[in-house]
Amino acid sequence: MAEHRQETGAAGEEGGAAGEPLPTRIGQAVILHRGGDREEARNRLARLWEEAAGDGAPFHRCAIAHYLAGAQDDPVAGLQWGRRALAAARAPAGDRAAVRALLPSLHLSLAAGHAGLGDHTAARHELARARGAARELPDDAYGAGVRAAIERLARRLAASGGPPAQSP
Repeated sequence: MAEHRQETGAAGEEGGAAGEPLPTRIGQAVILHRGGDREEARNRLARLWEEAAGDGAPFHRCAIAHYLAGAQDDPVAGLQWGRRALAAARAPAGDRAAVRALLPSLHLSLAAGHAGLGDHTAARHELARARGAARELPDDAYGAGVRAAIERLARRLAASGGPPAQSP
């Protein structure tokens, strides 16, 4: 299995060197996605998900699934990956503080996925969970960005009708 991982890293991931740390390879895939190459990003992230399946840290598995959710063309598949990210975040091991910092973004992603599918009730529920989890974020650029994204989605849902999401 380790030999297969090295071969995949060297030959199967152009631009990704064998032996690169997992966070570096996750970042490379995210850069591809943000650069518009969704398919290659999905492919790389899917390989990383398989690699991290056995002994991957919950934080890494959570991040991979979260980015895979965003790289999907099918909104249902995006929700499935979002749920996998949340399940990885709830795993008992790992860096709990780092994973906890991802929770608002994970719930926000699920809320956006539900909203995209027209399920505004589920979207509001996840948005309320995102808002509640965001209270623990520091007042830094990341925290401000997540809170702003929560409020943007809340406004979008309010404009679609129905009551706004409330904190849990």
